[in-house]
Amino acid sequence: MRCTSERYIPALSFEKVTPCYDLVLCWTMREAMFKPRLVEQAHIQPGHHVLDLGCGAATLTVLVKQRRPRATVVGLDGDAAILALARAKVARVGVKISFAQGMAFQLPYLEHTFDRVLTSLLLHHLTSEHKRRTLKETFRVLRPGGELHVTDFGKPHNAVMLAVSVIVRWLEEAHENVKGMLPGLIREAGFERVEETARYTTAFGTLSCYRGVKPGSGSEETEGNSVEEEGGDGAEDDAHTRAGGRNVRHEWVPVDDEADGLDRAGRHEWQREPP
Repeated sequence: MRCTSERYIPALSFEKVTPCYDLVLCWTMREAMFKPRLVEQAHIQPGHHVLDLGCGAATLTVLVKQRRPRATVVGLDGDAAILALARAKVARVGVKISFAQGMAFQLPYLEHTFDRVLTSLLLHHLTSEHKRRTLKETFRVLRPGGELHVTDFGKPHNAVMLAVSVIVRWLEEAHENVKGMLPGLIREAGFERVEETARYTTAFGTLSCYRGVKPGSGSEETEGNSVEEEGGDGAEDDAHTRAGGRNVRHEWVPVDDEADGLDRAGRHEWQREPP
């Protein structure tokens, strides 16, 4: 998800390669290592509301739901084509996940909606202004004590990673990432206890995992960890949505009569009808 002025740039920068999204990430970004690590560090609990921000083809979104089936999981992305891939994947896997189309820097949710926000390979697509707005929006929609968990390009940790990072700096909006500025931007948005928790060597540069906590009475102390090279160990009734005063429809895929807050029409109990 990347937006420059009014021009929207889709996943992998070019619409023609969107169908190859999963394959490219699998072979170049080591997502089989870093995405499970991101889920584990989030410590998602039963009943938590979780947003996968910039969900892409929903690999992380599905993983969260499979590993934490009693959590409510929502995926949001600005790219209609990638969301179609996400919905098809969820239908194949057979889990219940809500999807919505929207921009990360203008989230269609009320404040204090989510307990966790996870985002993977999103921020390097965004301009400096939109990075800051996205992090502030994330802070807004998290409940007090909620946590942000990020995986994205970070400061190169050796000479090889510094050399290959030229590619992503040329193709994307990654200069703040490569300069090691993401932790500072996360703190600037209001988060506390910000730390880098892991880093990975990839085909396009160093990939780092970060964590930040929104202060408040619900905040739970988590034991700090040193940075791990190459990964290491690896109440749904009040989650309303909004978009500039207008209601937002989420689609739940697949729909059946199993318990999980769905009625027989396939609507979640906090899903609103469009105006």
